[in-house]
Amino acid sequence: MTFRRSFKTTRRDFLQAAAATVALGALPLSTWAAAAGAKMKIGIVGSGRVGSALGSVWAHAGHTVMFSSLDLEHDKKLAAEVGHGARAGSSREAAAFGDVVLVSVPYKAMPAVSKDIAALLKGKVVIDTSNPIPTRDGEVGERAREKGAGVASMEYLPGARIVRAFNAVGAARMGEAHKTPGKFGMPIAGDDKQAIEIASALIRDIGYEPVLIGGPEMGRYLVPREALSGERTPDEIRKIAATLK
Repeated sequence: MTFRRSFKTTRRDFLQAAAATVALGALPLSTWAAAAGAKMKIGIVGSGRVGSALGSVWAHAGHTVMFSSLDLEHDKKLAAEVGHGARAGSSREAAAFGDVVLVSVPYKAMPAVSKDIAALLKGKVVIDTSNPIPTRDGEVGERAREKGAGVASMEYLPGARIVRAFNAVGAARMGEAHKTPGKFGMPIAGDDKQAIEIASALIRDIGYEPVLIGGPEMGRYLVPREALSGERTPDEIRKIAATLK
């Protein structure tokens, strides 16, 4: 009985504090509650190898996932295979659905993503896995590499609370990391404390220990073939990141 009273008090205090934060214009109460370990609604914009791998693990962890891409039939089939309440919809539906939205598209698609759903993402936590690769993404990729991927994504999705993550690890490993939780770190970049806390909880669900390397400007290092590519321990990531500042 004492434990139950204590739990109720703690939960009440947390929700009251969260509500006060919401009143000041910060994250929605549902998203703040998610930071305390509650299950979330996650919209996946881009259900390719990365989006499908991450969405599958999150669904199995108890979160409710909506997959979206340019191929709705593919997404319906994927959702059925994943199970655990996973569903499929359009990119606009996924953006509106998610407390948190994963954007995982070829970077050349970012202008179209911006036009389609940027307004729906304002104020939401967005995990950005998209990498500018000039040989694939042309001028859009070249400009983003010059600016840095973190800064460029903020320009395409103004008002979104962006955390760059999952940018330089293979999709297959993302789907397996939960079997050895915490063994490897996941470098992330962002400047919104609340968004970082929420994204970090989801990253731990995937099986990685999040390691903040800096603000959006450090997102330029979170692309393939940079110093932080591949799986490394959290300490190794911190040591390498210290040399990049």
